[in-house]
Amino acid sequence: GPDAETLLFAAARDDHVRTVIQPALGQGTWVLCDRFSDSTRAYQGRLGQVSPGVLNAMQRVTIGDLKPDLTIILMVPVEEGLQRAINTPKEGHITGVGDRIEQETLAFHHRVADGYRSLAASEPKRFVLVDAVRPIDELTEQLVALVRERHHDHAAEAAEPGLRGVRRARERRALGMDRRVAHRETA
Repeated sequence: GPDAETLLFAAARDDHVRTVIQPALGQGTWVLCDRFSDSTRAYQGRLGQVSPGVLNAMQRVTIGDLKPDLTIILMVPVEEGLQRAINTPKEGHITGVGDRIEQETLAFHHRVADGYRSLAASEPKRFVLVDAVRPIDELTEQLVALVRERHHDHAAEAAEPGLRGVRRARERRALGMDRRVAHRETA
């Protein structure tokens, strides 16, 4: 059920944070993940009915106070998003059949999109909703600009006198495009 699934994702996330993310941040490397704890909140929390208390407890154990400085949500109509997912190569093959999540109902996927919009509304400084129904070059340009802008904001903040500790913490958590650790993590 949803609780067991959440535990499995929490264990995978804990390993991912300890073996990939924390070492990279410790070296000053910017880290990009295609999914993180917000995915768990949208899927297992909103749809799986796992209580916020359980999710918060797991998050304290697995990622502590680690939180993305920027979360970008690529918005596409549900039907188009499902079609894209089904036609994405998995292990080198396009099967035309989605995974367990992709085979859920349209109502399920609309609730997922609503969950992400709700998360974005709860933290508007961290989340950015981006219209992803446009040419890939145009979308990529906007995404790079968003990351650069966020990095610039952190660099300016770190340059202010008296913020050395904040600067070090921000450097360890900063997002960027020049140096990266890219790793796919499931919801």
